[in-house]
Amino acid sequence: MKWQPIPFSGEWGFATSFFQTAANEAKLGRGSKLPVPQKAQEIAEQVKAQLGSVAGISHIEAVKGYLNVYFKTSEYAGRVVEEVLSNGIEFGRGAAKAETVMVEYAQPNTHHSFHIGHARNTILGEVLARLVEFAGFKTIRASYPGDLGLGVITVMWIYEKLYKRQEPAGVHERGQWLLKLYVEANQLLEKKENETPEQTAQREAYEAERREMYRKWDAGDEYVRELWRVTREWSLEELREVLHMLDVKMDVWFYESEVDEPSKVIVDELIAKNIADDERPSGGAVIVKIDEKLGLTKEKYRTNVILRRDGTTLYLTKDLALAKVKFEQYHVDRSIYVVDSRQALHFQQAFAILKLWGFPQSEKCYHLGYGFVSLPEGAMSSRKGRVVLFKVYDEAVKRVLSVNAEKSVEIAPDEREKIAQQIGLGALVYSMLSVDNNKDIVFDINEALSFDGRTGPYIQNAHVRANSILKKAGNVTSATFDYELTKQEIELIEQMSQFPQKVQQAAEEYRPLVMAMYAYDLANAFHSFYHAVPVLQNEDEKGKECPSAIGGGGKAGGGKCPAAFGYSVAGCDVVDERGKENR
Repeated sequence: MKWQPIPFSGEWGFATSFFQTAANEAKLGRGSKLPVPQKAQEIAEQVKAQLGSVAGISHIEAVKGYLNVYFKTSEYAGRVVEEVLSNGIEFGRGAAKAETVMVEYAQPNTHHSFHIGHARNTILGEVLARLVEFAGFKTIRASYPGDLGLGVITVMWIYEKLYKRQEPAGVHERGQWLLKLYVEANQLLEKKENETPEQTAQREAYEAERREMYRKWDAGDEYVRELWRVTREWSLEELREVLHMLDVKMDVWFYESEVDEPSKVIVDELIAKNIADDERPSGGAVIVKIDEKLGLTKEKYRTNVILRRDGTTLYLTKDLALAKVKFEQYHVDRSIYVVDSRQALHFQQAFAILKLWGFPQSEKCYHLGYGFVSLPEGAMSSRKGRVVLFKVYDEAVKRVLSVNAEKSVEIAPDEREKIAQQIGLGALVYSMLSVDNNKDIVFDINEALSFDGRTGPYIQNAHVRANSILKKAGNVTSATFDYELTKQEIELIEQMSQFPQKVQQAAEEYRPLVMAMYAYDLANAFHSFYHAVPVLQNEDEKGKECPSAIGGGGKAGGGKCPAAFGYSVAGCDVVDERGKENR
């Protein structure tokens, strides 16, 4: 018999069906000649009668051909909580798996500034890496910054022409400055309506200078390469600082420039293996007729260029070289690429060529696409300078501090700053995770910093409250439920029991949203439990005015006050982490 959990509706249980048994007996002519549904119900009732009373089981039902078996609530709850207590922070960790997974993310182009679109990429990648690792896979975090191409040369060209030897102070300031240079360069190079012949000549001269710098870079010109290395480092410094802020620690750094030459060797190999067709002798490029090579009759992957007729590579060429490094040097079994959804066809083509090339890992390459991040007033554009810089984090911290300046005077300024950073960063990070990765985001800083609804601060508040309770309770090593549990307690324990399953689901489906939703549901269950069940508090403390700095007042237990700083009255927040009650 196959047993399945009964969908949770206030009590725990599992069920089995007797329809197949009834059908088998009917086919053999055994037993009563009832229709299968009625026969299944008859068998279920017989089994129920035979089972009688079973230790740990509260009641058994025979319903429409199913046998539903329900656990005693107190015993099941005790099992869950004991499991959590005995495993501690290891609760829910998956068993070690044989496969190695590489997650590639946080790979912005250099010579630009880190903006909110890059933040979504980095947050999704880091959360996925943590999930896959906790699920039991050996995990390698990799960054692949785009440090090559015409966009990079554009910034170098205008810097050399108009801003040579200038360099703003500060890591983020330099990154933003490079972005401004990029915007200015595109304005100079962009064809304008009704431009005069003189303007046209000037623009074409600029374009020729830019192309010449690109040619010199490609030829290995010492001066241009040194200029590229210096300005590239400015961008990488900013990227490293942002990753540190987000607590992201990369294991491997790949660079587009490093796989450029190796990718040309791969093109020769693909030609030799008759995977690619070299049409350069007739003025064409090197191409792969993917559908034809795979024997597909309907168009799916199309034909793709892997080397231009002038001998220069494309993104696809370099991705083939990068994959070869991942598979052969790092022995990766699964490779996850966190890149925006607009590159979906690109990765389908890359994985198909890897399959033709003979890499079995190609079957386990996965593109985690994500939607575009835009502003309330429209789409972002680096060319026009319309991007939300990651410095919105600073704005988030500033807003939290301003709200709490008067009501958190008892907290030391440096600690208040630290708390504000946690709240601001939590709000920003959760806003990126609470929307399915396939959907676009209209980023609104006011919504991201809201302390109501599905937000980071709401979840953080549950964490503060739980820690406060645990600190006051002391070392808890066991749980005994010798009383009738409330609905809120049961629902909270049910949420706790789902954690291991949610980890595996999120890791296997490559969906950070699963854990973002779970975190909210768990926090929501905890808040409901907290407001309904007395927890280390005196009854006469309920109903007092809540002086929460963020909540702005209100009765304790009202469920609206986030109390993110954790120091409101015991009826609302019990006790803050510094042990000061009832302020």
